[in-house]
Amino acid sequence: MSAVLQPQQVKASGCRILVVDDDQRMAESLQKLLLMHGHDVDTVFGGRAALHQLSQDNYDLVLLDLAMPDLDGHTVLRHMNQHGSNALCIVVSGERSFNDVSQALRNGAYDYLRKPFATDELLTTVNNAANKKKLQDSHDVVQQKLIRSEQLHRFMVEHSPDIIFVLDAGGNFSFLNQKIEGLLGYSSESLLGEPFSSIVHPDSREKAIYFLDAMHAPGESERSIDLVLCGRSALSRQRHFELTVSRIDENSELARHSEHRYEIYGTARDISEQVEAEEFINFQAYHDILTRLPNRSLFKDRLSVAITQAQRNNEKLAVMFIDLDRFKLINDSLGHTMGDRLLQAVSQRLLKCVRKGDTLSRFGGDEFTLLLPDIAHDDAASQVAEKILDAIKSPFMIADHEIYIGASIGIAVYPDAGDNLEALIKNADIAMYRIKNSGKNGSILFNAEMNGSVNRRHALEQDLRRALQNNEMEICYQPLVNTESTALHGVEALIRWNHPRYGRLSPAEFIPIAEDNRLIIDIDRQTLRDACLHVKALHDAGHPGLKLSVNLSPVMVERDDFVDHVAATLEITGFPSDCLQLEITEGLLLNDRSDIVEKLESLTRMGLSLAIDDFGTGFSSLSYLQKFPISTLKIDRSFVQKLHQKNDDACIVGAIVSMAQGLRLQIVAEGVEHVSQFNYLRSLGCDVVQGYLFGAPGTMEELLGRYPGLVSSGTAAPE
Repeated sequence: MSAVLQPQQVKASGCRILVVDDDQRMAESLQKLLLMHGHDVDTVFGGRAALHQLSQDNYDLVLLDLAMPDLDGHTVLRHMNQHGSNALCIVVSGERSFNDVSQALRNGAYDYLRKPFATDELLTTVNNAANKKKLQDSHDVVQQKLIRSEQLHRFMVEHSPDIIFVLDAGGNFSFLNQKIEGLLGYSSESLLGEPFSSIVHPDSREKAIYFLDAMHAPGESERSIDLVLCGRSALSRQRHFELTVSRIDENSELARHSEHRYEIYGTARDISEQVEAEEFINFQAYHDILTRLPNRSLFKDRLSVAITQAQRNNEKLAVMFIDLDRFKLINDSLGHTMGDRLLQAVSQRLLKCVRKGDTLSRFGGDEFTLLLPDIAHDDAASQVAEKILDAIKSPFMIADHEIYIGASIGIAVYPDAGDNLEALIKNADIAMYRIKNSGKNGSILFNAEMNGSVNRRHALEQDLRRALQNNEMEICYQPLVNTESTALHGVEALIRWNHPRYGRLSPAEFIPIAEDNRLIIDIDRQTLRDACLHVKALHDAGHPGLKLSVNLSPVMVERDDFVDHVAATLEITGFPSDCLQLEITEGLLLNDRSDIVEKLESLTRMGLSLAIDDFGTGFSSLSYLQKFPISTLKIDRSFVQKLHQKNDDACIVGAIVSMAQGLRLQIVAEGVEHVSQFNYLRSLGCDVVQGYLFGAPGTMEELLGRYPGLVSSGTAAPE
């Protein structure tokens, strides 16, 4: 039963040994013997002392006596087993019964030596136990390393930011880590045995199958591809993944010892944020971020392609240049945030007017361009333009503001208006400026004659600043006549430009240019000052009380120093404030700005009166007539000129006059050219008229020549 001494056996290196015996002399004898052979030996006397020592320290071997009075060796063995002691126990006991030996071995004893024992036998048994203990410890260390390694690998697999998977020869899942649940909502167990293609988006499925089939080709070991994978739920958003797959060597341990046929190992990395960022960058490069419409670059790309197709198929296409009327006024008065929201609302209305294959873009600022490929004829483009004009004429409700705008639309048709990209865009822009300069809110097709107008506009832009410096601007005066007495009520100051090459120009041609480059401020200031000086000279010549009316641009009125400048002009010129009337446009009042109200009220407190010019052509509202300190309405000439036709315009004029009388406002009618018009207006109760019937605008000298007996109280107008 005990180990037999083998002389050739290598002696084990020293180990830690605990000798347990109730016989002190025996325990010390064993200690001395083992110490002589290089072991580290402790001794305790009795079973209880043994248990205490084992709880305090670790030992490789325990030499244990069975028969001990306080606690026998069998109890110590059982305690060692129950508490997971990894020390090997050699029983050294005088007990010889088979039952004691059997019980000791069942309780975990390594070997059993009977007392008295031979020294060599004891040393051989100890040496063998020590060697086994070292082998056992080494094995435990390796096992622990394997367990830790497996735990580490499992942790890395399960906590990987990527989906890790293994496919069998049929392309079905054999393994999946838990990441797929967090990214796509599938449990790894539910996909085992399912084909990889089952989680691929239908649009990418054919590409995925081709990609995996290619892994079977000779020489293919690793490949990558970007795919769109679908979540388990219909509500789960699709995600973009970068797939990297490797073929598993059929001779590898994984392939040989697996119950499945592992063939492909792969990882799927979620690159959705990266793809979305790239898509957003690309979107920014070719779209306007505010309206999300194509930008200028994308519009030009699509136009270039459309021109090529039109050339190949002998088709027509149209390019529209759309500029919003009154947008600058709204943007300046309500702020850029409201302006941005208006542009977004306009873009949505415009989109409803175009076909699926058309391209609407925001070209910049308040300008839009529209590409209409494959149109049958020029009228088709004009019809779309009219549809757009109808769509945007309805008011826009933005943040409790009712906003009205119009549009000026220029149309260039390929190939008549140009056979290349630059020509079509330029000529559509030229046509747009033609309609804007002619009164806005309409559309027109480009024709060759318009090129001359563009060259003229460019020249005027260059010459305008010089014109102010060279005093080329001239004030003309048109009489304002009282309808009851036909006496001269006053004059309206109108600016004209005596251009050295083009002759005398009307405000309709150069005022829009002046407003665009802000020179209108200098023009308005100069006009107001000089007109006050001219009429004040008439006052001083014995004609006091003659009224002066001056039209001011919204750009001038919106300036912070507007009121101060008017006050300073009156003081410098000595002109009486109660004889001055300033004319402003309806558009200036539409947006209900508190600062504009305050400015106008400041002017009326100074004694000035305020008139709305061209009343009825804008988007009139009774609310602003009550809110703003307006004293006069000027009926636009477009209504007056049609009075003799007995149409709806006559009703409109009558309604305006009745409304003004109800609001206790004075009425001035513009564009009176016929006696019948004058008589009709006088019958309605219109207060003052002006027009060619009483004289065209002219210089102060011409006015004095027409009214040689000029007085403020009753000079009759010429017949």
